[in-house]
Amino acid sequence: MRYKNVHIEAFGYEIPETMVTSQSLEERVAPVYEKLNLSYGRFELMTGIRERRFWDDETTPSQASTKAAEKAITKSGIEKADIECLLHTSVCRDFLEPATATLVHDSLGLPPTATIFDISNACLGFTNGIITLANMIELGQVKAGIVVGTEGGKRLIDKTINDLLKDQNITRDKLKVSFASLTLGSGSVAAVLTHSSLSKSGHKLLGGAVRTASQHNGLCRIDADTYFFDPESYPNMSTDYTKLLKNGVALAAETWKAFKQEMEWTDLDANWFFTHQVSTVHQDTLLNALELDKAKGFSTVEYLGNVASCSLPLSLALGVEEGHVIPGDKVVMMATGSGLCVIMLAVKW
Repeated sequence: MRYKNVHIEAFGYEIPETMVTSQSLEERVAPVYEKLNLSYGRFELMTGIRERRFWDDETTPSQASTKAAEKAITKSGIEKADIECLLHTSVCRDFLEPATATLVHDSLGLPPTATIFDISNACLGFTNGIITLANMIELGQVKAGIVVGTEGGKRLIDKTINDLLKDQNITRDKLKVSFASLTLGSGSVAAVLTHSSLSKSGHKLLGGAVRTASQHNGLCRIDADTYFFDPESYPNMSTDYTKLLKNGVALAAETWKAFKQEMEWTDLDANWFFTHQVSTVHQDTLLNALELDKAKGFSTVEYLGNVASCSLPLSLALGVEEGHVIPGDKVVMMATGSGLCVIMLAVKW
């Protein structure tokens, strides 16, 4: 895919105040560690995650998304009356129906003419949202829009820990498939995209490549959707982390080759690589496999954990805010989602 008229105008984000360390999570599962004779500190050692953030229990995805979106719109300088599309793209949402986009649209006071809907695709949702909105802009359907999402890991982590503690027949294998659930963190991020005729920033979305290996759709699963039938239930997540990493990196290598052909870039052209933040091991393995300079990777997983669909855009927002990404830099967004799917996008900041 190639774009001529799409700009990423501004990011906005919200990070919860409550910080939870990996050590404190290990302390909560102490009986499991003792039973399996596991050493403390292994979680941080294996993932690089020392802490993550949790929303307060009363905070809904739409509330956090509204705050992030407000910040993005303010930074962009685009009037709300000119926002013609809003896409809510996270795994977490307020309801099965209506779309969380409707709550955020209402809270922001965007015009009634705006196109709004939810997009859900595991950890790829936000990146899918960027592509969807970019296509609409390139086709001339809208001139400005916003992509936003909010993820919260607290409830799934609590459920995972409670189930581990209740399991009288706990084994290392059972703990292993629950491991990825404990990497989750929380955060919210939004991005305003515009047509070049409205852009004040000059940050161009150039295009990218997509590859899918859906034969691996069983490597990360959350229980069948039971919310509609049982309001008290909360699902489990089961992940084959080893196979997910192996096959995800292989798919990323295919995507990177296609990306370079499409964008006519070489391995040396990019100034920064922003990846889906699963663990430090994941990012190092990915960049090593693609034979890319690890110094060009930007990591937030150590203090934010895995914020699912928000991980990559939130990291990019922080990289820009902290002055690491400067005008003229070539940026690669490397998004991966269970399923398996990989999207790589090129940005000229």
